[in-house]
Amino acid sequence: MISPDQAPRALYIQVKEYILARIDSGEWQPDERIPSENQLVDDLNVSRMTVNRALRELAAEGRLVRVQGVGSFVARPKPVTTLFEIQSIDDEVRGWGGVYTCDIHLLAEERAYPELAAAMGIPVGAPIFHSIIVHRDRGRPVLLGDRYVNPVVAPDYLNQDFTRITPTNYLLKVAPVTKVEHIIEAVRPDGETCRLLEMGADEPCLVLHRQTWNARLVSTHSRFTYPGSRYRIGGRFTPVVHSANPSPRRLAGGGRS
Repeated sequence: MISPDQAPRALYIQVKEYILARIDSGEWQPDERIPSENQLVDDLNVSRMTVNRALRELAAEGRLVRVQGVGSFVARPKPVTTLFEIQSIDDEVRGWGGVYTCDIHLLAEERAYPELAAAMGIPVGAPIFHSIIVHRDRGRPVLLGDRYVNPVVAPDYLNQDFTRITPTNYLLKVAPVTKVEHIIEAVRPDGETCRLLEMGADEPCLVLHRQTWNARLVSTHSRFTYPGSRYRIGGRFTPVVHSANPSPRRLAGGGRS
């Protein structure tokens, strides 16, 4: 039971703390349905409005998943995709205990439009391979991969069964990466992205733009879209430590300043 005498914390905050304490202790496990709003109202002796606000905020914070007409469930911890390395999404999903599947929405040869041609250093109208794949964990979309591939470095790309091997694993085998560029931005999804990732239009997305090189050739130009409420992007690296007392350098021209 929660008492209004426990000031100055508002009642809805106390309800949130009550729920989080049971999640963090492991009493309520990921994917487990928590007590209903009515049950929480009775158990905690607070109003339905108070419980509803607590549940809404916990869902917005990614700690609960609310399914209309079914109830509220403990959210899985957001997985963290790697930033400073290239790892296949199937390995990531299995690494956090998930079950990987995918849907192939496009696998075709197209012609490079001007902006793409400039980015990849190929002629406008040159043949380019294009794939769009939704990657899933236990049926739930976690990544939309939109990738252009240079046919010169991966001529058999369109002949692969990407339900059996991911594009990343295939490309790492046939066109080892010698350089990679990553750019991250937060965006609001368009209608097609919302449809493919099964998300609401008001949910932000994390977009990782990746371009890879094999020797001097641009191998791939990709856009990976992650639902912001289901994913984090991060990485760890060791910085280069420079000497605190660098050797003195002679200035060009050699004159006094």
